[in-house]
Amino acid sequence: MSDAIPTVDNKVAVLILQHPQEQGHALGTAGLLAQTLANVRLAVGLSWRNLGHALGKPAEAGDWGVLYLGSAHATARGPLVAVDRKGETLPDQQAALSGLSGLVVLDGNWAQAKALWWRNAWMTKLRRFVVVPDGPSLYGNLRKEARPDAVSTLESVALALSAVEADPTIRERILVPFRDLIARSRAAGIEGGKRDRRRRR
Repeated sequence: MSDAIPTVDNKVAVLILQHPQEQGHALGTAGLLAQTLANVRLAVGLSWRNLGHALGKPAEAGDWGVLYLGSAHATARGPLVAVDRKGETLPDQQAALSGLSGLVVLDGNWAQAKALWWRNAWMTKLRRFVVVPDGPSLYGNLRKEARPDAVSTLESVALALSAVEADPTIRERILVPFRDLIARSRAAGIEGGKRDRRRRR
């Protein structure tokens, strides 16, 4: 049986900025996402001069969005909501999505993601989007999250791309290898990225 990960041919590019301390996490999804998407770049570090530096090629900041760390208001309808700098929902959601070339996503726990946000001032020039999950993360009790509405990097991107590209099948195709990771982790007794030593041998 082949272990090849199915590739999703995404039109809107994805740039994953991963905090160095998130590398090698047993239940991390950035690497999995990088293998699943056709149009993706994974950059590990703390700061980059600008979007082009992080991408490794020229790019117009105005054509890109970032999956923002804030929450959308209860009245906002998901799965992806465009917000202004104050976190207020923009009145014209379609206009916010128009001409979008790519999405930046921050990979790490909440503290690490905030550190990436504050160390890269150029991200304030990007369009801001908030992912609104329609349920809890597939992690379940395998990995503790800072907030009940938090989902993994892979799940966030899956939701965002399904909305941006108006193709609901993208989400499930991206989730395929993640579901497999979760199943294998549970079978191996891994919890929170570490093997559960309480499990019987």
